[in-house]
Amino acid sequence: MSGDVGERLKKTLLVAFGQQKMFKRITPALLHLVVYVGFIVINIEVIEILIDGLFGTHRVLGFAGGFYSALTATNEVLGALVIVAVAAFWWRRNRAEPVRRFRGTEMRAWPKLDANIILYVEVVLMVALFVMNAADLKLHQVEGATLPGAFPIGSWLAGFLPDNATTLHVLERVGWWAHIVGILLFLNYLPSSKHFHIIMAFPNVYFSRLMPQGQFSNVDSITHEVKAMMDPTYQVPTPPASEGAEAAPTTFGAKDVNDLAWTNLLNAYSCTECGRCTSVCPANLTGKLLSPRKIIMDTRDRMEEKYNSPLIFDPALYGPAAKHEPQEQLDKENHTLLRGYVTPEELWACTTCNACVEACPVNINPLESIIEMRRFLVLEESAAPNSLNVMFSNIENNGAPWAFSPSDRFNWADELYVAEKA
Repeated sequence: MSGDVGERLKKTLLVAFGQQKMFKRITPALLHLVVYVGFIVINIEVIEILIDGLFGTHRVLGFAGGFYSALTATNEVLGALVIVAVAAFWWRRNRAEPVRRFRGTEMRAWPKLDANIILYVEVVLMVALFVMNAADLKLHQVEGATLPGAFPIGSWLAGFLPDNATTLHVLERVGWWAHIVGILLFLNYLPSSKHFHIIMAFPNVYFSRLMPQGQFSNVDSITHEVKAMMDPTYQVPTPPASEGAEAAPTTFGAKDVNDLAWTNLLNAYSCTECGRCTSVCPANLTGKLLSPRKIIMDTRDRMEEKYNSPLIFDPALYGPAAKHEPQEQLDKENHTLLRGYVTPEELWACTTCNACVEACPVNINPLESIIEMRRFLVLEESAAPNSLNVMFSNIENNGAPWAFSPSDRFNWADELYVAEKA
């Protein structure tokens, strides 16, 4: 991907790190900001936990004095806010009437369970942190020692703990191990979850397109043919021939994931499944089958099925039948992205308005994949809807989308002139 590095870095800072596009919806933006900041700040304490575990130390960063106190206090406040935010997220997703964008055929079974698993894990990690801090603080009080740091939540919780030193030591160790083991298990779970976006969103934003969103890419071979048709003197460039091999036939559009650009595949692993794209899609809002989120999720599912990545759940167990509506399991040779996952009806419902692209908080572009699959339907299979085929025929025969001869193109002006004279 070429482009201005400075512009790409600016976009990454604003959109990925600064959460700029999240704040188009203030309530979820604030909740997400709490979890996002908490994730970053609390990881500093995770570094301390790792050092203590490796070298047998205890509160190794305590030498920082006032800074350490501010850090531990901030961690606890953020931890409490994370629990509140996670509870709000769970309620929005699972209440009797969930937010519309959390519904849809693509959000059943595994995607819904995956989102809830992450919420439960985050609560467990925060609770483990509080248990560790509260028990450690109470243990030091019982032993007449001073624990470095400030613990506003832990101090309150310590009042509910027993005064037995052995029990407190066990609770502190349970909290310590639960927190660090939970994080390590989460890191292993991450690549098979939608929360892989916390890693992939940053490169995805960096490599997102710089050209105007309404500008489509052209197929070079077709561009050369059009130029040659318009200008007889135009010389079509000769494609470079591979040594000892015949030139491969030109293909158009995308039938499967290997036909898509690598940035489109990066999009699939950056998706948060938040549904903002689908919630603003005019086709989806009017009851059509198209869901931009489903297009992206289908791309990811197809990659997992086609390449059976060891980092991803086995498609035989967590494939299309589990993730979406139950459907017949086709053999992998014939089960492609187009028609195997995405139907032509979905693709032709798209109005190419770019609302989904504008709404995505991590700059995913579902429209690029939709256009490429449309190109395959039109240029490889001649499978465009009848209304488009009529337009194509008119352009070929009349040089315009309308069914009028070029010689009759200005009849309307002659009729208008006559009417004005009369």
